[in-house]
Amino acid sequence: MWDSPMHLLIVAIVILVLFGGRKIPELMRGLGEGVRGFKEGMSGAAQSQSTAPPPQAAAPVEKPAEEKKA
Repeated sequence: MWDSPMHLLIVAIVILVLFGGRKIPELMRGLGEGVRGFKEGMSGAAQSQSTAPPPQAAAPVEKPAEEKKA
């Protein structure tokens, strides 16, 4: 699909026209912060799962006593 540098140049020009030169650094900064936050969240979730104690098995449920037929 992207078999020549000319394609990348055309895409870059279109992005520059759509967003303008001043807006692109803001977009990239926001994207970087989002990726960084996602990675931190994933590593925090992985650490909390690895340090958490294993779940306890539930106590067996007692069966109700059968009613005696009179």
